[in-house]
Amino acid sequence: MTVTHHASAGILSDQNAAKREEIVELLTTAYWMEIETVTNYLQQSINLDGIRAKEIATDLGEDVGEELGHAKQFAARIKDLYGTVPGSADFPKDFDSGLQPFDDATDVVSVIKGVIDAESGAISHYTRIIEATDGVDWATQDMVIEILRDEEGHMRTYERYLREYI
Repeated sequence: MTVTHHASAGILSDQNAAKREEIVELLTTAYWMEIETVTNYLQQSINLDGIRAKEIATDLGEDVGEELGHAKQFAARIKDLYGTVPGSADFPKDFDSGLQPFDDATDVVSVIKGVIDAESGAISHYTRIIEATDGVDWATQDMVIEILRDEEGHMRTYERYLREYI
């Protein structure tokens, strides 16, 4: 019999296998959320047109790297918890993003609202992960708290942008 788990305490212990699986599922959803965000921010940073859109497009383009960094962090933690990082064949088709390409490439307000919705969804999900890890997986919790701080900052930035447009 091969022993794969050596921890006698904490999230890696056999006694926490069910909780670990729950956390891996939550992290996998977070991973896909970040991958979707990277795709949508990238396309919007390219597709947006107009003088008023330039600052938003530039900001979205800069956010792509940060969001990809979040996806990498989630992927690494999934692996640390004995999970497997999914590939593109497993991409969930049920995500409903408000950031799909628009017919009007100058519709900056819709893009800003889509970003706010995406960040709000991330904040909600990451809060759920923080609650699920409390008292049992401090490493994941600490990582997600840091990512949550980034997402809150993004949302506040786009809320300020929206005030300028409405």
